[in-house]
Amino acid sequence: MRLFDHIGLSVEDLPRSIAQFDPVMVALGCTRQDADNSVSWSLGEDELILFPTREPGSGPHRHGKVGWQHLAFPVDSRETVNRLHAIAIDAGWTAVSGPKVFTRFSDRYYAAFVEDDNGIRIEFMFNPPKDVAAD
Repeated sequence: MRLFDHIGLSVEDLPRSIAQFDPVMVALGCTRQDADNSVSWSLGEDELILFPTREPGSGPHRHGKVGWQHLAFPVDSRETVNRLHAIAIDAGWTAVSGPKVFTRFSDRYYAAFVEDDNGIRIEFMFNPPKDVAAD
């Protein structure tokens, strides 16, 4: 059984959020599907869905408050972290931290964090297995 089937997020301005999310999700290899009051991106059976907020003016979410913290997307290289970070910044996301090594996790943990206009934070991370030969 999978841990998640889908993640749904409420956003203040759906068209603006689509413009920010679409380049990132497409670069991650996801397929987009537009619906009547939402949009989703899927990769295999995993899906991320954006919905317009039911309470306009209630955002943005503030990092560290109760609720959403961040979503980490694992990728296959540091170069991919760098590329996705650049794509996100070009799409209007704000850089939060990185790309860099986060030694508090491990000396192999390379990541970048970005945040959109709604306060939604995502991470692109590369964390290869520890090299057994290096032990």
